[in-house]
Amino acid sequence: MNKLNIQTERLKIRHIDLADLSDFHLYRSNPKITKYQGFDVMTIEQAQEFIKDNSTKHFGKAGEWVQYGIENSETSQLIGDCAIKLDSYDTRIAEIGITISHLEQKKGYAKEVMLSVLSLLFDKKEIHRVVEIVDAENIASINLLKSIGFRQEGHFIENIFSKENGEASSSMPC
Repeated sequence: MNKLNIQTERLKIRHIDLADLSDFHLYRSNPKITKYQGFDVMTIEQAQEFIKDNSTKHFGKAGEWVQYGIENSETSQLIGDCAIKLDSYDTRIAEIGITISHLEQKKGYAKEVMLSVLSLLFDKKEIHRVVEIVDAENIASINLLKSIGFRQEGHFIENIFSKENGEASSSMPC
């Protein structure tokens, strides 16, 4: 598949490259941003290695996460990233994730990205089902997902190791 490039009203969803390193590291190194994520705080070196490794990935390989940058069209700055992974056993099922910089939250960007990615997956890639696994304490993400039509299908008790307190925490598939 060619490189992903989605234009929304205010954003561009595209591959991340090394020119994004400073913006990417800014939010990926913030503990408040990583609190509910499946990744930990990144050093600048880790962020650079992540971008380099991700540059070899393209949508369509079962079981592999591919990260895409979210660029503010007006400022050309990276304000977050989103990820897509096709299920290892059934490529008609995709899992998605999103991270928005702490400097850019509560502006509707996450919803704009999610709706565009869902449109791509359902309308152009003929994906049958999209899931998102969310920490049960991440109320903002749960509310976002519900507002765009996701439904909560379960509540996993103590199934994710918490970085914060070294204990298991709960999550839910939406």
